[in-house]
Amino acid sequence: MADIFCPWRPFTPPGGIGSTQKDPERFARLFRDVQEKIFDALPDETWVHPGHGADTTLGAERPHLGEWRERGW
Repeated sequence: MADIFCPWRPFTPPGGIGSTQKDPERFARLFRDVQEKIFDALPDETWVHPGHGADTTLGAERPHLGEWRERGW
């Protein structure tokens, strides 16, 4: 099992990958990086410990990737 510790609040309601100041290019780049370097590389059992908010697992957040991509933030 792996753990991710991060200083920001990823995946907190309403869910998403972080602020990109509504810049579509920044969002696309960050989304791709998060998907490839975190979701594609680590198992669902990986715990995410954010700097603020409740802990979660990648498995709990994975079903929301499509929603975040469509919403664009």
